[in-house]
Amino acid sequence: MPNTNLIKKDIDATGISPLPDVPDNFNSGVEKSCENCHQPISGPFCGQCGQQAESTLKYFWVVIMHLLDDIFSFDSRAARTLFPLVARPGFLTNEYFAGRRVHYVPPLRLYLFISIVFFITLNFTVLTDNNNVLNVNDNHSTIIKINRHIDILKEKQTNTKENTPKNTKKLLEISNELNKFSTYLTDINKDYLVEENKNLIALTKALVTLDLERFDKGKALSKSKIERYELAMSKIAKIKRGEKVEVSKRTVSIGNNIDGSLTFDFLSEESNKKLAEFSKKLSKKAENALNSDTTPLAKEAMSKLPQLMFILLPLFAALLKIMFIFSSRLYMEHLTVALHSHSFIFFTTLLVQLLDVFYDYCETAIPSLTGVIEFIASALMIWLPIYLFIMQKRIYKQGYFLTFIKYSFIGTVYMLLIVLTGVVAFIWGLTDLA
Repeated sequence: MPNTNLIKKDIDATGISPLPDVPDNFNSGVEKSCENCHQPISGPFCGQCGQQAESTLKYFWVVIMHLLDDIFSFDSRAARTLFPLVARPGFLTNEYFAGRRVHYVPPLRLYLFISIVFFITLNFTVLTDNNNVLNVNDNHSTIIKINRHIDILKEKQTNTKENTPKNTKKLLEISNELNKFSTYLTDINKDYLVEENKNLIALTKALVTLDLERFDKGKALSKSKIERYELAMSKIAKIKRGEKVEVSKRTVSIGNNIDGSLTFDFLSEESNKKLAEFSKKLSKKAENALNSDTTPLAKEAMSKLPQLMFILLPLFAALLKIMFIFSSRLYMEHLTVALHSHSFIFFTTLLVQLLDVFYDYCETAIPSLTGVIEFIASALMIWLPIYLFIMQKRIYKQGYFLTFIKYSFIGTVYMLLIVLTGVVAFIWGLTDLA
């Protein structure tokens, strides 16, 4: 009769169940029969036909709980894993190599769970309607800036008493500034789908940027910026008079030829023709996206990142294998390093994202905590590269100088891979746009 404790221990150690779940009462002395061949069963499987004794038909919540438990194991292993993941560089990896695995969440499960939570959170914190950080033409952020500036001006207006000529002049300036920004707010809130309003909104955003820069720095703009400001003002005046005004738009060319087409000498004429048509279609989509609302493109590109990052893992492990070829480490060991390092990067970035959300809340609710939150977020971002360096030093056990050289090279190559991943996500996202 198999020992269930040994089976469960083996499952915990590897993170992959070699056998389906063992029924709790299979060795309780109760004689059962196989539902398939009706032969007596004394274990988790039928000795005649091999069918599992336990039924797969369960309550839905039981299935969900089993699934969650299989992903992350809701026990003390989670607490024993997360703290060293953040605070003890290389500890989890060295423990795994030493064979002490049963007390910690396995690397692949850890990466999958953290990456799923990370990208879901990223979608909510970066690409929500109220926080279009990746939107190049985002009007919402500009509207927030205008409203904040109006609030500051109103507060100044309230605190300024009209007893002296100097204060009277100051109040007049504040009133003019309020009228100007109220006009900006009206213009930028106009319907973007109306063709005439697109240029008006673009020019208004340019004026707001220049005005806020002047206000924040407390000094006059440079000559070139004053010229841009006056030109934008004159164009807005023409638009409001009903005249047509051309505003420069972003142009995108995905090609290697003067005419903007994409061709390669090693391809046939027919293949080059198809490639040129495809690149032209992508260029058109990119121009439309970058000159309007970029949120759909950002969402499409973001949705591709989990798959692309998962593909990046074995490439990063191969890079480690090349750089530490004389370390006698197997490729799977380098892959474990990649899983743990990426889990740390995602988890740390996730904490920074959550702190950023909490910071926005505290700005109005608990202003005294904003300094502490900012300090913790900055400390985590500084700790990130230091952690990865110490992790590499402790796992591969080389000198500080050699570790630094290899760490710098690996970091440079990895950043290039990240940029390439971003480009692939951008192009992939364009192909899925309507």
